[in-house]
Amino acid sequence: MLKLLVSLLIAGALLALPGWRRAASGAVAPSTAAAGAASAAAPRRVGYVKSFFDRLLEVLVGYVLVGTLGFALELNLGNAFPQRWEFYAVTLALFLVLGYPGFVWRYMLRRRR
Repeated sequence: MLKLLVSLLIAGALLALPGWRRAASGAVAPSTAAAGAASAAAPRRVGYVKSFFDRLLEVLVGYVLVGTLGFALELNLGNAFPQRWEFYAVTLALFLVLGYPGFVWRYMLRRRR
């Protein structure tokens, strides 16, 4: 149980990292007080841009979290069966395939502001 708690804390810390702070396209950077007051009503378009490595790390951390939760449930129910590399290859492929609708929603269907 302690291992599960520690792994959840580490994963939470990794996922909480916002990535490198860069100005997104169309970023508004007011230079005067009047411009700052005028742009206060408009939403700022400055955000966090994550690199491919950051997103890959998030997917792998999510896979490990789901696998750890599944293994903990299996241990709680009874015997934990040993798994070989084929099991992990198939479950990683399923994790990526079942996560694809979220990718489509996030990057392809959601309207840009």
